[in-house]
Amino acid sequence: MKKVNFERGAGVLCHISSLPNKYGIGSLGKEAYDFVDTLSYCGVKYWQILPLVQTGYGDSPYQSVCCNSGNPYFIDLAALKDEGLLTEEELKEAESDGGKVDYGALYENRYKTLRAAYARFNKEDGDFKAFVDGGEFDDYALFMSLKGEYNCTFDKFPREYKYKQKDAIDAFRSAIYGGEYCFWQFLQFEFLRQWNALKTYANGKGIKIVGDIPLYVAYDSADVWGKSNIFALDSELRPEAVAGVPPDYFSEDGQLWGNPLYNWEKMEEDGYDWWVNRIAYAQKLYDVVRIDHFRGLDRYYTIPADAKNARIGEWKPAPGLKMLQAAEDRLGALSVIAEDLGVIDDGVIKLIKATNFPSMKVLMFAFDGNEKNEYLPEFITENTVTYTGTHDNDTALGFIENMDEECFENFVACVRKTLKKQKIHYPVVDKNDCVRALCMLALSTESVIAVIPVQDWLKLNNDSRMNTPSTASGNWQFRLFSLPSLRAKGVLRRDIKKFNR
Repeated sequence: MKKVNFERGAGVLCHISSLPNKYGIGSLGKEAYDFVDTLSYCGVKYWQILPLVQTGYGDSPYQSVCCNSGNPYFIDLAALKDEGLLTEEELKEAESDGGKVDYGALYENRYKTLRAAYARFNKEDGDFKAFVDGGEFDDYALFMSLKGEYNCTFDKFPREYKYKQKDAIDAFRSAIYGGEYCFWQFLQFEFLRQWNALKTYANGKGIKIVGDIPLYVAYDSADVWGKSNIFALDSELRPEAVAGVPPDYFSEDGQLWGNPLYNWEKMEEDGYDWWVNRIAYAQKLYDVVRIDHFRGLDRYYTIPADAKNARIGEWKPAPGLKMLQAAEDRLGALSVIAEDLGVIDDGVIKLIKATNFPSMKVLMFAFDGNEKNEYLPEFITENTVTYTGTHDNDTALGFIENMDEECFENFVACVRKTLKKQKIHYPVVDKNDCVRALCMLALSTESVIAVIPVQDWLKLNNDSRMNTPSTASGNWQFRLFSLPSLRAKGVLRRDIKKFNR
């Protein structure tokens, strides 16, 4: 496959939800533009985010009601006021403290605010009508309307809706068109209008957006309901088996994600059309697409649908190269980063080599005393993306604070040795020094892109961790109280310049 030549540069990982503002969760408003200005000042060329999707049960951006949706919580309420869709009083009522994201409160209150805006919106607006008539979010709007009507998972919808019988669906759409159907379309219309404006602004500042798409989609989603034939479901449209990964670094029980698996044989019949369209949409939304759990495109782990954990399962082959080649044939060269962490074998390595996609390196895994550890900066090659850590890890400071004294001393010794090899003169004494050293080491590598999570840039501890895999609560809630200080911006700016990024 064709190789995309990425520009050497530094990136910062910070999801939209983590931006500060007065409304309980980060948005596409003023603070997002200010964050772009901050990145631009520092010389950052890549802003990496997590999936932008509307979240469902559990609040994870990796479990969405629709894989191409935008999260309505990210819609800037101040912009809606400026459009005349919200009053000053309604905007004031939507204010919240600047603490962690409270998804329960958002679910209870934010949609009331958005419905008030929709009530004042001109449904006859030409751009909006064209948007709805385009049909891109037809399944989504129908699915969300049915969810509101019946308050259950789609497999419990009345039979004619569960199996998406055309006459029944057409009648339902007509009955709710002026109400719920267009409300959900309105949310996607506003989200995309605001997102495209922000992306255009970032691109104008020389910053590319790195977006994330999960390998799998949620079971109770418009995707599975709308295209049930391309998923491995039984006659009652329930999963025959589910996705996850076996026990690994992150969890001794493995990770039981519960997503339905793909019917790859069925997908092949139309040239993997669903996947090609999904990648095409992601490439419009972002400048670079990171495919999460890329190894599942070579072999995927299948777990019994009734399993309580991921200890028991089996690996099965996936036609990843065929699918990706089909996407390239229709879309041209793919700007993709392969998230190849976890259980990696020769098949995954061959797939990455065949695609020419940059793979990922995580420095948090490097300093275990093994002088041949592949994550050590000296062994990292150009066609890679290096991170200090990911959204699934401890923060760098949290990782270091969890070490006992002996482990910390060994870690410091390894870091000092590597700094010397990379010709970086920086004294490492305390734990904060270690975090700064990891950031500099990431920037010093040969990797075409080096990404620093905003928590590591700001030396935040595990109170600011984004996600702990295999835990059901307390995740995806991290928020910045304010944008990085001038001192923090100055440090990153100097380091980016020093390492020619």
